[in-house]
Amino acid sequence: MRRFARIFLSVLPFVYMVFIWILSSLPADAVIRFSFYDRIIKESLHLIEFAILYGLFAVALAANGKLTKKGNLIAAAISALYGAIDEIHQSFVPYRSADIFDFVKDITGILILYVLTVRGYFTPEKRGIGRLYGFLEKYAAPR
Repeated sequence: MRRFARIFLSVLPFVYMVFIWILSSLPADAVIRFSFYDRIIKESLHLIEFAILYGLFAVALAANGKLTKKGNLIAAAISALYGAIDEIHQSFVPYRSADIFDFVKDITGILILYVLTVRGYFTPEKRGIGRLYGFLEKYAAPR
């Protein structure tokens, strides 16, 4: 069971990347069609969409016992790079466009979760989200 959990959590970020790619391939109004709420929801999704991706990478690293400061930074960098690739990809999709402000929102979400991870996990007393990573490291990582 521990091995299955580790494999599942390791694959999850890549499945989520495919999900992001598919959503980015849809025209701007294909998912949500509420006039007022449309813009608010779509704009706020940028703050969490890539933070979730970074979080999934951090969870995968923790589940494999490899969540280090360097690995954590690499996970954040990969998530940010994928955010940039996503914006470029959107420039080729009809009715979508690449927007630097969307990329800034992607980075902001990643940075918020990155800071929470550093402050919560890389301290002697794990707190907040660091407890989740510590739990995964303890129960899913290979012994």
